[in-house]
Amino acid sequence: MKLNIRKLDSTATDFLFQLREVLAFEASEDATIDRIAGEILADVKLRGDVAVVEYTNHFDRLNVKSMDELELPMGSLSAVLEVLEPKCRTALEVAAARVRAYHEKQRVECGTHSWKYTESDGTVLGQKLTPIDRVGIYVPGGKAAYPSSVLMNAIPARVAGVKEIVMVVPTPNGVQNPLLLAAAHISGVDRIFTIGGAQAVGALAYGTHTVPGVDKIVGPGNAFVAAAKRRVFGKIGIDMIAGPSEILIICDGSTNPDWVAMDLFSQAEHDELAQSILLSSDATFIEKVQTSLDRQIGDMPRRDVIAASLQGRGALVKVRDMDEACDIANFIAPEHLEISSETPQFWADKIRHAGAIFLGRYTSESLGDYCAGPNHVLPTSRTARFSSPLGVYDFVKRSSIIEVSEQGAQMLGEIAAELAYGEGLQAHAMSAKYRIRKVS
Repeated sequence: MKLNIRKLDSTATDFLFQLREVLAFEASEDATIDRIAGEILADVKLRGDVAVVEYTNHFDRLNVKSMDELELPMGSLSAVLEVLEPKCRTALEVAAARVRAYHEKQRVECGTHSWKYTESDGTVLGQKLTPIDRVGIYVPGGKAAYPSSVLMNAIPARVAGVKEIVMVVPTPNGVQNPLLLAAAHISGVDRIFTIGGAQAVGALAYGTHTVPGVDKIVGPGNAFVAAAKRRVFGKIGIDMIAGPSEILIICDGSTNPDWVAMDLFSQAEHDELAQSILLSSDATFIEKVQTSLDRQIGDMPRRDVIAASLQGRGALVKVRDMDEACDIANFIAPEHLEISSETPQFWADKIRHAGAIFLGRYTSESLGDYCAGPNHVLPTSRTARFSSPLGVYDFVKRSSIIEVSEQGAQMLGEIAAELAYGEGLQAHAMSAKYRIRKVS
């Protein structure tokens, strides 16, 4: 099968225009999706459990009478884990252990702890960190089920000290995924509701008689889920609005082209809007990758999805050199960035914007998706320019600590009063000056 993938050359006068065209992503039904999501959210807010049951029966083709039928008994999850095929169970447990170990390290190293210091006059300043009370985790369960998403969302929340983790997952036609439920058990999820879509987001955001309202929702979903999360943000927190999955590979031509071709496939197989791009200064290597793509596509079970993705949003880009490849990578700010070269760390030092960076030819992006340890919930659609992977820090909040001593109030009071008068806020100024000792 011959794949008609865009081939770009960075020396072309209109290269930047062509690249922007490749990166452009617009959902054609954004307005319609947003309207429908808004209507569902309003209905759930008004009618609670009744609306959630009706939408779940409609979208997931079920016939349940109440929310009681849509909450899984947590005591049954350990039994699900016990009957998993041993090799599969081991893989799940090892992956969970690695994800937990990474986020435990992250909790220590990334400032997710309280601190304070005392000034010379006895004033104490600091910061108190407390975990979020209750978090909702949305796990896709429609076209595909993702146990890895359970691990990546629930484990950092648990490591952060979140008191209660509520998981929602759609089960079309009532089909439950045992591996997904086992992952929830291993991750320490507290409650599970088999609901999905905008109605699940609404139930978590507003709370119903049965579903507890949460303080933050994390986890990926379809366009309706994304639209619903966008609408409830502000009432509760969300992790991010995720777009289609992306991979950008920078290669100096020293890696087996079959490996690179399969890495491009690994993102393209997610869905037709996923994006896979290769940057290389070696024109011969690019042709070898193209040949490999054409040869291997026929063996892929999801070949139609892969072909649509690569031909619609993929690109093979010839660049001047590796330095330029890094510059282009920083412009793209990809979700996943593979640096497949002889000296990957050297080039990684030039990267400023990427969700996750995979160094060296043996580090396939798929390892990060499942078991390397770092989180696979990553910023997409160039948002890596200003945002980060999901982590322990997303499940804690910071409170400032200010304890001013009597001596400190004399100096700070004068400063605050002067600035308050400048802003025309008399009560602010007087509040500060009341604490200043009068000198006889």
